[in-house]
Amino acid sequence: MHTLDYITSGKDLPGAGKALILIHGRGGSAEDILALADALPVEDFACFAPKAAAHSWYPYSFMAPITQNEPWLTSALHVLKQLVTDINNKGITNENIWLAGFSQGACLALEFVTRNATRYGGVAAFTGGLIGDRIYSQHYSGDFGGTPVFIGTSDPDPHVPVSRVHETTALLQKMNAAVTERVYPGMGHTITTAEIGEAARAVFNAS
Repeated sequence: MHTLDYITSGKDLPGAGKALILIHGRGGSAEDILALADALPVEDFACFAPKAAAHSWYPYSFMAPITQNEPWLTSALHVLKQLVTDINNKGITNENIWLAGFSQGACLALEFVTRNATRYGGVAAFTGGLIGDRIYSQHYSGDFGGTPVFIGTSDPDPHVPVSRVHETTALLQKMNAAVTERVYPGMGHTITTAEIGEAARAVFNAS
């Protein structure tokens, strides 16, 4: 199971006033995803990158039945909840917390915020969607209060069907998130400079 373990960069809390949680993908590392902060307009943020046990948040595809990915999925969601609570305890409200992730980390970020919907600073999901063999709407409640969300993906992507991205966008919009969805033809399973720029504009109000 996962335990709360993370690395940081940027400003210190509570002085920064804003926090970004960066969530790595399967086989990735906290160090890898933390470097993404260098490409985003978050110079004034405190940045946190939690570490998954054995570099994976859950063992199977995010499209597998949820029970197959338990208890790892619940443990991963609990780690994010602990980290958000720790940041809250340093005086930073959810409105000043952003989350971003790639691939498995993007799926986990989306799953966490949608199960705990409230007004966040913003969410950037680089190739991901809500978790499960189908969308389990009963798992999600609350109101995003206009939270800006960016979801980008390739068409095709070997791991994330574009149909799941569309389903995720529709559900988040129903819960009052301001979603920017971008599908990039033939991008591949990666993050591009163009995608980072789109996310910066949509979620971090960069010009």
